Amino acid sequence: MNIQNSKFITSAASPSGFIRDGLPQLVFAGRSNVGKSSVINKAVNIKRFAKVSGTPGKTAHVNYFLLDGQAYIADLPGYGYAKVSDSERRRWAALMEEYFGSGLVTAGFLIVDARHKPTADDVTMADWFTQTETPVVVVANKLDKLKNSEIEPNTARIRDTLNIDDILLFSAETGYNRDKLVNRIAEFSTKP
Repeated sequence: MNIQNSKFITSAASPSGFIRDGLPQLVFAGRSNVGKSSVINKAVNIKRFAKVSGTPGKTAHVNYFLLDGQAYIADLPGYGYAKVSDSERRRWAALMEEYFGSGLVTAGFLIVDARHKPTADDVTMADWFTQTETPVVVVANKLDKLKNSEIEPNTARIRDTLNIDDILLFSAETGYNRDKLVNRIAEFSTKP
């Protein structure tokens, strides 16, 4: 897979906009301001590919990016403390419920902050993946902000909190473990 041969396709604001062409859909999920768009940009190695904003909560739809004609990254709205109205938050929740119930999700990449214990919302997202037996990789972003002595205990805390062993330490800033992330994307992009 030539992951740099990637392009934005569409934004789905409602279930009628979900892509249903049979290609694998790889969900990228994470709380607002965790660096989800930066992780996507580093993975495809294209600056400003996915919109990065200093304002949390800018991703308001399911944004689809086609990877070399083989699979989609489905970039989901960030959850957590985004400064949005209650009605918008309810709209997002309904959209996510519809998407996750659609049977379209092939695998998940749950982006968390390597520096902090995962939030209750992160736990809820991890539980959805495990309860539906959807393969999920936890991408512990912002590794560059940790001291070497903090890496092991923080990784153990993430593993214990989310009850997921498949953790990829990552830095969207430095590109640390980019090759491993690209390999996991390619692995899940192969049709069953």
